[in-house]
This record gives sequence, structure tokens and C-alpha cells, in this order.
Amino acid sequence: MTVRYERYEPLPRAFYQRPTVDVAHDLLGKLVVRRTAEGVTVVRLTEVEAYLGTGDRACHTFGGRRTPRTEVMWGEAGCAYIYFVYGMYHCLNVVTVGEGAPEAVLVRGGVPVVGKALMVARRGGRARALTDGPGKLCQAMALTREQNGVDLCAAGGGLWISSDGIQVAEAEVRRLPRIGVAYAGEAAAWPLRFLWRPSAPAPQR
Repeated sequence: MTVRYERYEPLPRAFYQRPTVDVAHDLLGKLVVRRTAEGVTVVRLTEVEAYLGTGDRACHTFGGRRTPRTEVMWGEAGCAYIYFVYGMYHCLNVVTVGEGAPEAVLVRGGVPVVGKALMVARRGGRARALTDGPGKLCQAMALTREQNGVDLCAAGGGLWISSDGIQVAEAEVRRLPRIGVAYAGEAAAWPLRFLWRPSAPAPQR
């Protein structure tokens, strides 16, 4: 099946130029769209985490840290911040707020909507739990540091986020502490992980 990716309109920059917690919540149900020479893959977001910049001990920019790795976070909202962790995994983040406010939302997981066979192939044939973790999602969607800094508000970079009108019911959203940040003191308990478990599955195409 040929996927007409043109129908997936990128979200406007104004969507990202808001408080990070609001962006995180509203990313649930949205579509991450990836276009490569291999084809188009689309994942619907079901899990994200907010990272609140210089005052958040769990954030890469805590205390005002500004390094080549984190430079994208200090820039314009609506860009992709992708880092490599544990020498194994890439993680996709969405920069929020605006220049000089180094905050972001970590994309933790979602469910395949388009291109599942291609995602399975990229994951070495593993079809179960295909995109339910940040590293798995990046592998399934062929995301690496090469996409770091890509403007998500345009389709030209081959990576963007779209909406197809799916409405997320508030009763289906849970707010929980973030994962893997025990080192962050009291910030480890902040309920900045947003988890959506819809009562009925959204259609796949």
C-alpha cells in the first residue's frame, strides 16, 4: 500500500511554544511521522515525559548546563532533540517553550499506525512490544543522532508530528513519576510521565 504522507500535516510551532507539561499532555494521541527511502512509518503516542529545564535535576540542562549535546534544547521550540544513551539506544525528545528555555518532552512509546512491517524488520523481526519504549521506537522508526535538530514543524526533514483528530479522554490518562531518574532527588517523584491507555484501540492503516 502506498501511503500519502502529505495528508499528515505537521503541527504548527505554536503547539510547542507552550509550557512543557501542557505540550506533554497534548502529545498523547498525536502521530510521529517518519519518511525515509524505505517508506513511511507512523506511530501514535501513548507515553511521554516532561523535562523542565534548569530547575529539574532529571533534565540534561539542569543548573544551566549547555553543551554541544544539549545545544538543541536551548534553541527554538518544535525541534527534535535526539541523544544516544547507554551506548545502545537513541531517544527522541521534542523541544518546547522557546529559545533560552531548555525544556523538552521525551517520547517514551506509542503504537504502530502505518508501516508496521517495516518497523518489525528494523527491529530484527521482533513484532511484540514493537514501539513501547524510547529506544525501541527510535530503532523502529530509523531515528538516530542524524535527525538531531530536525525541525518538526516541516516535513522536509523526514520527521514530524501530526494530528488526525483523535481525542484523548482525560479519564484514560495517568500522571506518574518519570522512569529511571532516581538520582534526581525530589524531582524523581514529580508526576511528569503521561500515560494514555485508550479504552478502545485507534484504527491502524
